[in-house]
Amino acid sequence: MIESDLLTMAYPPLLVFAAALLVLVLPRALGFAVAALTLATTVAVAFFAPEGAHLTTTFLGFADIQPFYIDEFTRMVGGGLGFLGAFAVIYAYSSDAPRVMAAFALAYVASALGAAFAGDWLVLVFMWEIMAITSTLLVWHHGGDAVRAGYRYAIAHGIGGSLVLFAVIAQYAITGSFAMVDAAGETVGMADGLPLLLAVLGIGVNVAFVGFHTWLPDTYPRPHFAASVFLAAFTTKTSAYVLYRAIPEGSLLLAYMGGAMAVYGVVFALLQHDMRALLSYHIQAQLGYMVAGIGIGTAIGVAGAMGHLFNNILYKSLLFMAVGVVIYRTGENDLYKLGGLWREMPITAIAFLIGALSITAVPGFSGFISKGMVLDAADPGYYGAPEYQALYWLLFIGAIGTFLSFIKLGYYVFLHGPAERTVKDAKTGQTVAMFSVGGACVILGLPFIGWPVFTDLLPLVDGVTVTQLDTALNPYSAGHLTDAAILIAVSAVGFKLIRKPLSKLDYSDPALIVNPATYYAGRYTMLGVTDLYAAVDAAVVGFVKRCYWIGNNPALAVDETARRVPGLEVEKRQPADGGKPSTIHLRTSIGTTVLLLTIVLTAVLWLLVT
Repeated sequence: MIESDLLTMAYPPLLVFAAALLVLVLPRALGFAVAALTLATTVAVAFFAPEGAHLTTTFLGFADIQPFYIDEFTRMVGGGLGFLGAFAVIYAYSSDAPRVMAAFALAYVASALGAAFAGDWLVLVFMWEIMAITSTLLVWHHGGDAVRAGYRYAIAHGIGGSLVLFAVIAQYAITGSFAMVDAAGETVGMADGLPLLLAVLGIGVNVAFVGFHTWLPDTYPRPHFAASVFLAAFTTKTSAYVLYRAIPEGSLLLAYMGGAMAVYGVVFALLQHDMRALLSYHIQAQLGYMVAGIGIGTAIGVAGAMGHLFNNILYKSLLFMAVGVVIYRTGENDLYKLGGLWREMPITAIAFLIGALSITAVPGFSGFISKGMVLDAADPGYYGAPEYQALYWLLFIGAIGTFLSFIKLGYYVFLHGPAERTVKDAKTGQTVAMFSVGGACVILGLPFIGWPVFTDLLPLVDGVTVTQLDTALNPYSAGHLTDAAILIAVSAVGFKLIRKPLSKLDYSDPALIVNPATYYAGRYTMLGVTDLYAAVDAAVVGFVKRCYWIGNNPALAVDETARRVPGLEVEKRQPADGGKPSTIHLRTSIGTTVLLLTIVLTAVLWLLVT
């Protein structure tokens, strides 16, 4: 009892943020060690702290604010983020990451954990905004191209965060509560109408909905390669979990958005030369399976989505680690300029292979379990409703594209031709990090041993555990293994057919158009607004000055008007003010004007409310 009470006081975000500060002041090795141990501690807290709301408080007059909430969902998400974070720190230390970068990364991890453990929407919004700020700082720290990409990233997440904030305000206005879960521990979800619409759009930015995704492949390939490992795991996965909290009952449109993401992501991944850009598009593709499962909304759909979220934290970060080692040793980002590196870097090649087999859902690896659950949730032959038949084929096409992408990446980096350079393999810390994360990918997918343990960890939905569904869930049934064999065979033959034409293509997606278009649209919109403001300001000030002059010289004003009437002769008079121009001063800055308008509108709203 005492031990459980102590765990409820160990608020993971606060612990990790303290570690971020210690990294800056302690000797480098000690600081990174403390950070890794702190993140390992958060895993223990996530899995062993008692369920329920902890550290409940009052904030800004709002009662029952819950910064630390534990249930099956937060255990899985928080535990996965903490586990990966610990080994990402070890990887960063061995990859010569600067201490300041590590501090930004840890602050980013702390905010993501804060969002994952939030028990109400008010805490969630607060942590959401800190997550956007700290991740931007992590990108900016590398300098160079990462700076402009970081600005675009900040704008995208600023817009998304604002939409989520407005959604939470609308939610409170309708329901009178910020609660994310009710007294029974059931997810409440966003109220229908404006709150739900704003929430889905705002979260959709972070989850990389098609059309909202351009920040992802634009940003993640540019910072320090160790920073990419952190970025790959935290923002998008935390956001997928929050998407479930916003719309727990699912939505047909949301499910099909997931299918579109799965296909869109793999198509543009196949067209990339830059290794990290390829992996970034696959973040969107894999998020598509999570969004599809959440959209389906059934027990197996949501459980599969959360399991895929957990697995994606592991194998996606593992792939970024392996590619990062290649970049670290060769200085090369273009996969077509590499080849034959398995002879020089066998350890890295094996780590990459584990990650690739996991993400492509090969039997025996964790991705096979969770991706199979989402596919089963959509397939009318298993658990899917008829309206999800097309969704199943979209997800299946996405699975083929995933195979093709990682055959391409592995072939050109590690297998194609002889090695043209002599390089060292991964350093000790990099190896420890890669194989620790890779080991989890293997263990959780093992037949008869790993996958039942993994599925028992998946959260309850509608009071049904995954293992209670029926025997058809068994991922190693003859039907599932046959589907996997077909998928592998089609992908292998497909790569053989498209390899040569594919090597001649290098297309980015509409990000090439969206980014410049957004820049110029923003620039000329700003100029239009400021010019319009100047014109209105000049007109208003001129009008007021004219009225002021008329007030001082009413007779002259009448004379001026009379002179404009044809046929009238008016005698000239001496101005009462001696002919001096008006000295009234009304001009002010845009910022001051906005402030004054805000004060006036706030006063009016306050009077209306009270």
